[in-house]
Amino acid sequence: MTAPLLVLCIINFFIAFKDLACAKNVNYHNARPPLDPTPFPNSFKCFTCEKSPDNYNCNRWAEDKWCPSNTHYCKTVHHFSSHGKSKSVTKKCATREECHNVGCRHHRDSGHTECVSCCDATVCNVDVPTNHTNAILNLVRSHWRSDAHRGTTYLPTMAAAILIQLIL
Repeated sequence: MTAPLLVLCIINFFIAFKDLACAKNVNYHNARPPLDPTPFPNSFKCFTCEKSPDNYNCNRWAEDKWCPSNTHYCKTVHHFSSHGKSKSVTKKCATREECHNVGCRHHRDSGHTECVSCCDATVCNVDVPTNHTNAILNLVRSHWRSDAHRGTTYLPTMAAAILIQLIL
């Protein structure tokens, strides 16, 4: 009876901590705000970088900043060649007025395309816009509260603890 229980506990342990085991491939889509308090009510974070050579370097080295209270969006400006190669990526917190120019524009003089997108959730500016489909104003309205995900972090561990108590 104790051997199956031990196996069950080991399996639950690996399920609970599988995401901590390997940092080889960083998935920026799973970025979550820290548990520290926000500098002001209803604040959120955006990836921020200025003229990075590409999206990878921007996200890798970007500081995810708390946005000032007068900003409500994360803005991404992507400049790329006619072959799709990134020339520069800029990400920042933005006001409503700064997000009126979303979309893509081709610059004939330099031969590059500029796509601009804005979104309104914490670290929602992970990807860069590349066409009219994703160069949009994306209104999600799902700002994280600083403690919003605390309960889900240890759910597998709690389930294992309850299961062990029921068996014993």
